[in-house]
Amino acid sequence: MANQVAQRVYDFLKDIPPFHFVDNEEALLRVARRVEVQYQPIGTTVFAPGEPPRDRFFVIREGSVELFSIGEDGEERLVERLGEGEVFGIRPLLAEDNYLFLAKAAEESLLYAVNTEGFKELLPNYPQLTNYLATSMAGSSRYALEYQAARNREPEGNWGGTDYTGPDLLELQRVHRARPPITCTADARIVDAAKRMTEHNVGSIVVVDKKDHPIGIITDRDLRRKIATGLKSLDALITEIMNEPVICIRPDVTVADVQIMMVRYGLHHLVQTEDGTNKSPITGVISEHDLLVLQGNNPAVLVREISRAKTTAYLRSLRDRSERLLKVYLEREVSISFITSVMSSINDEITRKCIKFGLARMQADGMGNPPALFDWMTLGSQGREEQLLRTDQDNALIFEDVGKKRHAEVKAWFLKLAGYVTEYLHEVGFDYCPGDMMASNPLWCLSVGGWKEQFSFWMNENTRENMLHTSIFFDYRGVWGDGSLPGKLTRHIFTELEGKSSRFLASLGLAALDNPSPLTFFRNFVVERSGEHKDQFDLKARAMRPLTDAARVLILEARKGQVNNTFRRYETLAELEPQNAELYREAADAYEVLIRLRALIGLERNDSGRFIKPEELTRTQRLLLRNSFRPVREIQSLLEVRFQLNFLR
Repeated sequence: MANQVAQRVYDFLKDIPPFHFVDNEEALLRVARRVEVQYQPIGTTVFAPGEPPRDRFFVIREGSVELFSIGEDGEERLVERLGEGEVFGIRPLLAEDNYLFLAKAAEESLLYAVNTEGFKELLPNYPQLTNYLATSMAGSSRYALEYQAARNREPEGNWGGTDYTGPDLLELQRVHRARPPITCTADARIVDAAKRMTEHNVGSIVVVDKKDHPIGIITDRDLRRKIATGLKSLDALITEIMNEPVICIRPDVTVADVQIMMVRYGLHHLVQTEDGTNKSPITGVISEHDLLVLQGNNPAVLVREISRAKTTAYLRSLRDRSERLLKVYLEREVSISFITSVMSSINDEITRKCIKFGLARMQADGMGNPPALFDWMTLGSQGREEQLLRTDQDNALIFEDVGKKRHAEVKAWFLKLAGYVTEYLHEVGFDYCPGDMMASNPLWCLSVGGWKEQFSFWMNENTRENMLHTSIFFDYRGVWGDGSLPGKLTRHIFTELEGKSSRFLASLGLAALDNPSPLTFFRNFVVERSGEHKDQFDLKARAMRPLTDAARVLILEARKGQVNNTFRRYETLAELEPQNAELYREAADAYEVLIRLRALIGLERNDSGRFIKPEELTRTQRLLLRNSFRPVREIQSLLEVRFQLNFLR
């Protein structure tokens, strides 16, 4: 009978995350045999806040469970309602801490209580489980602490054995031979180690034991931070400043694997050993500088290649290569802040190269050099440094005030240049904007004075159309030119806000509420009811735009210029408003989940990833998406209260 129960438990677990990562039937059956089946009548408590961690976590087999936070006044506040196949109470696996929430059965429920220790036994053999725990729940407030704990956990020193698979990134080039290691023993003095580094002209030295196993590493950076500053004496033992444990790699590891490890853990040196662990002899050291020599598809190398490109066809191929890089970054859970920085650098350099092509063509046409100072501005997602995929163009041009007599001639020159640039961007793969929000449109190629008048008009006449324009144009960022002109525009906007901030910001706040909760009363996704995307969920409009719109209006209220990125806006707001810091951080985490999901879907389908069919999402993706909606609702509630929007509807 016990075996039959275990088999039924196994049959259920094998198809749901995170258990579906375990492809060994016997291994998962061992977990299933230790599962305790629990019946919870409606209204009964599964666990309460403050209780010590248990030796189990829970999976809902049937029914539903609600999680509540308890306020200082004892009031229960609903955090999450969970259904069949969802996991909760997993804190004991990630942090030895008490339960934070009250868990109660919302209806008659059957739970599987999974033994924590038995589950932990799977982790060394299934790294996907660790990745799931560390990242798949990032958008849910109930897992915020666990997510942070997992993300910040120190590595154990054996990352060389992870079997990464993915597309042809960097042609999966093997490292093969790292630099011969320069080593010392633990009884060496810091001054002796520094001398050996100088003699061999290397930036690191590895501390080894008698068996030549690595136990620590010292780099130039450690010497600067800990010795040059006087924190430690040169005569101190090397063990006082060495970094441990050592992060090791196998001899046959790929360049891509090394790069991802360095990025994820903020490392500049990795140690190569015979078996990829710190329990075998050292064979070499690879540094960040070595990567630049070894690889030709590193982001820095890609940017350099873009700057040297001679044709838009080659630019397009480089952008294709960057998308392969993007795909692996996403699959390997590299932080979104790093990914957006890399892709923004690539997109910006492509834009600058297209402008150079345009300027060269103007010269060839006999038009000469620019007749005035100018800046090319990116708008929308690229302006926010969030454009991961090649969507349509949003750009504008601003040139210095030149006087009435020259204005028409100067504007005509820049319009012609803008036409060439947008044409080149189109050839690279950035579609023309359907709404013609491009610098080649005379409406969006203006002098400093013209742009000031335009923004003043938008801020004075708060029509729906004008609010739509602000959602695009207020995220401007200069990527080429004089560099000073966008700043003049920012100062003008803040001056205008002094006189009309309440009315204008309230209108922006109302626009941010245009898209209500993405879930129906029955917790289904709100989908389009007609048109080309009937029965599809609009990820951009329903989930991402409310967060970007809210961040924009709040950062404008705070008078913080040149903070365009949505993540950084929420980080800045968290610093400015400690009382709302938790909500802002949750909003940033939710936005990270959304932008990652959209990019993954877009790369898979070779489109923008904007519209998705809920039934095509995996269970994990649906969970991530749904959990990201709570910060959307709370941010919108904050706007309603702050700008008294209920009185304006």
